[in-house]
Amino acid sequence: MMPCYQLPLSQMRRFGLALMLPAALLGGFAFPTQMQTATAQTSGGNRPLTIRADVQEYDAKSQVITARGNVQMLYPSRQLQATSAQAQYFSKERRIDFTGNVYILQQGGNSIRAEKVTYLIDEGRFVALPQSNRQVESIYMVEESDNNGQSATPAPQTPAFKRSN
Repeated sequence: MMPCYQLPLSQMRRFGLALMLPAALLGGFAFPTQMQTATAQTSGGNRPLTIRADVQEYDAKSQVITARGNVQMLYPSRQLQATSAQAQYFSKERRIDFTGNVYILQQGGNSIRAEKVTYLIDEGRFVALPQSNRQVESIYMVEESDNNGQSATPAPQTPAFKRSN
């Protein structure tokens, strides 16, 4: 075999391509550069629930989708957006469990921040738990008006409160 410095340029390119192609394919599977996306169809109208994350797994037996790393969920039919470190969609129970720096935003401005949130889809109910020695934070947009559509009298001033976290 000839030393590589004596090979013609075209043979060196083919040799390099033969080495680089398997490495590139392996790298694409081992180190995904884009977030994976899964769209789950919810029963009762087949409205999509889109989940984006660094890694996703689906267990066909239990019908559970687990998403990890930079999780983003979009559920337009429920007017919800959420971010967390991990999310699990339990399709049989119609429940979504979020964990790790959870932030959920509803259209209209209502939001929840917590360490763990369970969303019960059929009930439209959230159960939120804080980190140890912290609190859950919820923000609700409350429309203030009297019966004639006029703005209500402003609430009296309250003293500032100290955040616990």
